[in-house]
Amino acid sequence: MNTTTFTLEGANGGRIHVYKWETAHKDMPTRGIIQIAHGMTETALRYERFAAELIQQGYIVYANDHRGHGKTASSPEQLGHMDEGDFIGMVHDMGQLSQYIQERHPNVPLVLFGHSMGSFLSQMYITKYGHLLHGLILSGSNGPRGLDLSAGVRISQVIRALKGSAHRSELINNLAFGGFNRSFKPSRTPFDWLSRDEEEVQKYIDDPMCGYVCTVGFYYEFFRFLKEVHHPSTLAKVPLQLPVLIVSGSQDPVGNFGKGLHKLERLYKQLGVQEVTLILYPGARHELLNETNRDEVTSDCIGWLNRLLPRS
Repeated sequence: MNTTTFTLEGANGGRIHVYKWETAHKDMPTRGIIQIAHGMTETALRYERFAAELIQQGYIVYANDHRGHGKTASSPEQLGHMDEGDFIGMVHDMGQLSQYIQERHPNVPLVLFGHSMGSFLSQMYITKYGHLLHGLILSGSNGPRGLDLSAGVRISQVIRALKGSAHRSELINNLAFGGFNRSFKPSRTPFDWLSRDEEEVQKYIDDPMCGYVCTVGFYYEFFRFLKEVHHPSTLAKVPLQLPVLIVSGSQDPVGNFGKGLHKLERLYKQLGVQEVTLILYPGARHELLNETNRDEVTSDCIGWLNRLLPRS
C-alpha cells in the first residue's frame, strides 16, 4: 500500500491536510474512490487499517483532517476549536476534496464514508454536493434530535459570552459526552463507550490527537449545525437517488442505542430516498471500525460497495 499526504486549499483559504492510500500495484484497475470524513477529536490517520482493506478490493482512499483536528489544526492549542461558520466550512472543505478527486480521477465513481461528527457533516454534504457521489455510508450517526440541542446552544452561548470562545468548559463537555459511559459498568476508562476492544480504547487515550476537550466555540457551532442538518429546508435538498448505507452498534450512545438510527432510516425513506439500508450490530459500541467485530463491519461495508460498484 502506498501512502501519500498533501495539503489542499480549503473553502476559507486555509490548508487542509489530506491522506491518500492506494495500491502499490499500478496495473490494478481502480474500482472506485472512497472519501472518508472522520469523527470528532480524532484524525483521518486512524482509518488507515480500513483503507488497507478497501485497497485490496480495488479502491483508492482519500481522507482529510477536518478544521481543528489532526494536522489541519495550526497548533496543538487549536485542536478542538472552531470559529463562526467552521462547521459548514468543513462541509465545503469536503466538497473541495471531492472536486480535487474527480479532477484527478475522471469518470471514477466516488462514495463518501462519514463517521460520527463526520457522518453529520456527510448528511449536510449530500444536500450540497450529493451530485458528485455514487453512494453514502454513515457510521456512528443519529437522526433528528430536539430540546437537548436547543439547551446546548443556549448554555454554550452563555459560557462563550462570559469566558470567550476559546475557553474549554468541562460543563459543556459533560453535557455532550458525560452520559455516554453510564451504560457501561464497571467502566475502565471515560472512553469505554467507544469500543469493547480495550486495546483500541487505550490507543485512542494514548493518542495526543484524540480525546481532548473542545472549546466552547466548537460546541456552540456544533450544536447549531446539528439543528440545521435536520431542518426541513435542509432535508428538502437530500438527493433521492443516492444509495445510503447506515451502520451502527446497538450499544452506541451517539445513536441512542439504535433508536436514533431507526429514526434516521425512517426519515430518509419518508423523504423518498430510493435505497436505504440499515445494519445494527448487536452489542457493538460507537467506533465500529475499532470494535471486536470490525472484520464483520468491514466485510459488510465492502460487500455493499462492491454491489454498488461492480468491476467493469
